[in-house]
Amino acid sequence: MPSRVDHRTGNNATYFVSGASAAMRALERVITDIAPTDIPVLLVGENGTGKGAVALELHNRSRHCDEPFVKCNCSIANFDSLVANPRPGGRAAAASGTLFLDEIVQLGPSDQRRMLQLLPDGDRELAGPWLSARVISATTKNLEDEMQGGRFLQELYYRIDGVCLRLPSLRHRTEDIPDLLAFFLKKYAVLFNRQEPKLGPGVMDLLLQHSWPGNVRELENMARKIVALGDEQLALGDLAGPVRVVPPESTAKPVTANGEGNGNGRSLKDAAREASRKAERELILKALDRTHWNRKRTARELQISYKALLYKLKQLNLDGTSSS
Repeated sequence: MPSRVDHRTGNNATYFVSGASAAMRALERVITDIAPTDIPVLLVGENGTGKGAVALELHNRSRHCDEPFVKCNCSIANFDSLVANPRPGGRAAAASGTLFLDEIVQLGPSDQRRMLQLLPDGDRELAGPWLSARVISATTKNLEDEMQGGRFLQELYYRIDGVCLRLPSLRHRTEDIPDLLAFFLKKYAVLFNRQEPKLGPGVMDLLLQHSWPGNVRELENMARKIVALGDEQLALGDLAGPVRVVPPESTAKPVTANGEGNGNGRSLKDAAREASRKAERELILKALDRTHWNRKRTARELQISYKALLYKLKQLNLDGTSSS
């Protein structure tokens, strides 16, 4: 069934943190441009990338911000519930505000056809129970593949794809992790009435090395656990499996073609990691040199947050060289 979120109280699990990465800054600009319009939006991204958060952000910045934000989980909802109790004049129940169709690809053939009948094609003077709510759809799948496979109506796709926003996975924007983590630690410190925790040395390195298969949702869950337990080591120990600590290069065992360690040479993965660190170190050093070791200016030049730069400097053993 669709759920109504009270966006004014903030009593929901959604969030939007623009972040320091180029991808999220570009997304922020597009949100700013299209939020005041009524153009349909299609959000595409892996589970946990924050599609619901972006949908709510679009609503909160729109001219409908004081009207309902109605979320429908298309994998479990009876779609007719969205149009139950038609209002006078033939309009559907979701006739104002924003309608967020989460995982729209899960709609069955009959519900897809029903949705197509409800969505105006540009001529709202036509009679019928059309939706006047702003429609935002989300999916983890490639709808073009679904159309080619005959599982999604082509005409419906073109109705909902006014603007398509692709949300990057967290592993492709690790520079956003410090800002996201700070946001979540503060959020749950307030919710749990706890002191905001200060992370110990090495924790951020561990987080930056993790692949984050659960994306931002996984990071939020970990931050919540840190605040609840009051001990980041205990929280990280509980996640020791998923976190997968990368061993230091000096102690990592190289792997041969048959998968066994032999103590001679290094694995391709270790060599790639070392080359990446060297390239990153050289890039940061050159930027520092150009800015005369002004770290704030360096962060702006590298297009990352100041906090992310500090973590990078510490990771590369450059943090004690100079002050900003």
